[in-house]
Amino acid sequence: MAMLAPAVAQQDLRYYELDVPYVPTPPEVVSAMLEMAQAGPEDFVIDLGSGDGRIAIAAVRERNARGAFGVDIDRERVDEANENARQAGVTDRVTFKVQDLFKTDLSPASVITMYLLPNVNMSLRPKLLEMPAGTRIVSHAFSMGDWRADAFQSLGRRDVYLWIVPAKVQGEWRIQGPEGPMTLQLEQTFQTFTGTARHADHVYAVRDGMLKGKEIRFSIDKDGVVQSWVGLVEGGSMVSIDSPGTVIGWSGGRQ
Repeated sequence: MAMLAPAVAQQDLRYYELDVPYVPTPPEVVSAMLEMAQAGPEDFVIDLGSGDGRIAIAAVRERNARGAFGVDIDRERVDEANENARQAGVTDRVTFKVQDLFKTDLSPASVITMYLLPNVNMSLRPKLLEMPAGTRIVSHAFSMGDWRADAFQSLGRRDVYLWIVPAKVQGEWRIQGPEGPMTLQLEQTFQTFTGTARHADHVYAVRDGMLKGKEIRFSIDKDGVVQSWVGLVEGGSMVSIDSPGTVIGWSGGRQ
């Protein structure tokens, strides 16, 4: 078997040391990712597997994000990204670091972008689901299994997925509403949920349960009379949002 030339062998080894090979995201996809996430002045963007830094730099230059941070385990790419940030004049708001994305502190982020591989996305998924409700996650090319995307866009042969981390509502809630106290028992799967509502010794089905970040929507079918409920989840409490055609003036908390 012929031996690889030293330079080729080194490049080949480096490829397999990386979780994800470097493939640049086209500029139009970068713009679409940031647009889907509605990145703006209030946001801090973390790009996982940041390559030459184009997504983090665009977040600041094109979307005026207050800051961005990119991580990559390829030092050559990180050096390139930092130089690109210097040339773009954004080093005061954009930084890059050689770092394992699995060990990266994601807590500063309100938007997370990534162009990884399916198995890496799935390995990251539990960590992403622990982010605060409302955090936006955008992936170029690959989904996250049965965690269905909240939005999807196809740009020719390029796919972009958006998820909004849902509030956690699994369990029992005590609700005080216009018709008196009610107990909700909810079963959550990512941004959807089902369950039951117990009111005045009657049990009704909770249907069409949907979470969009902190916003919660569901229906209660009371023997053919369907009530629509809309509210906000803040940790262990819920409070209604005034919305036409919905039950208003309710609030509650975890049991």
